[in-house]
Amino acid sequence: MPFLEQASSAAGKVDSVFLFILVLCAVFLFLITATLIYFVVKYNRKKHPRGKDIEGNAWLETAWILIPTVLFLVMFVYGWTNFSYMREVPREAMVIEVTGRQWAWSFKYPNGKQTTELLLALDKPVKLELRSLDVIHGFFIPAFRIKEDVVPGKANYTWFVPIQLGSFDIECTVICGVSHADMLAKTVVVPVDDFETWYFGDANTPLPGRSAPSTPSVELAGNSALQILQDKFCTTCHSIDGTPMVGPTLKGIYGEKRIVTDSEGMEFEVLVDDDYLVKAIQDPTAENIKGYPPAMPKNPLNDTELQFVVEYIKSLN
Repeated sequence: MPFLEQASSAAGKVDSVFLFILVLCAVFLFLITATLIYFVVKYNRKKHPRGKDIEGNAWLETAWILIPTVLFLVMFVYGWTNFSYMREVPREAMVIEVTGRQWAWSFKYPNGKQTTELLLALDKPVKLELRSLDVIHGFFIPAFRIKEDVVPGKANYTWFVPIQLGSFDIECTVICGVSHADMLAKTVVVPVDDFETWYFGDANTPLPGRSAPSTPSVELAGNSALQILQDKFCTTCHSIDGTPMVGPTLKGIYGEKRIVTDSEGMEFEVLVDDDYLVKAIQDPTAENIKGYPPAMPKNPLNDTELQFVVEYIKSLN
């Protein structure tokens, strides 16, 4: 019986290698400990007050060289066989781009849709292409036995087939900053029909199990804008109360003058007004405020969302 739920095709293979090595180590721990106790009792100083030289034993020496060598080779071959399976991606696997940044995960699908939850279809292979926008992260789904480092400047990948419906935790296993513990997300595995309804639907099609988003009202523009910022994970890098974070705080930024760097490395001063905010949100790589890393990903907003967000930022002065 598995110690934890096995929710992917990789889980059983990882568990089998782990349990094989664990049992083997436990057996040898018992044998070595028992042998140690036997020799301590048999050759204690009371029975043998004067030590004697022990001649070498060719058969014994050969055995303790060959047996560990064979066991290590067996562990290597068994582990390598399962590892090779986890690196050979089937052609039909859907490729999803996973982006890690301080301190959030985002997921981009082949059709251009982006989510903050990893939505998967049951029994369909998926390949995750892993990238970091800032520091080293560790992408880990415990129930899937999937763990890969996410290294800046390097593309990594993993693949699996989700075999169990439900919601499963995604964690970061590398201490990546002060809010490392908050870098959590969910993997949601749904039936194929539900996934295809969402995947092939328009931009307003809600995730399976979610109600359709309501249209924000002008009276609730501030609250709606804050919800938009949270849904887009903007508040993981930008505070609204002046707290220093990865990106500049949104509190009091409107109307200020800031030094920015363009894509060619040129520095110049800008006024943070409506036009600048719209440009910075729609094309975050065009100009970067000096003193902050160029880590902001593109996260498109429609015209209504953009208007509410700009008005909300202005209200934070």
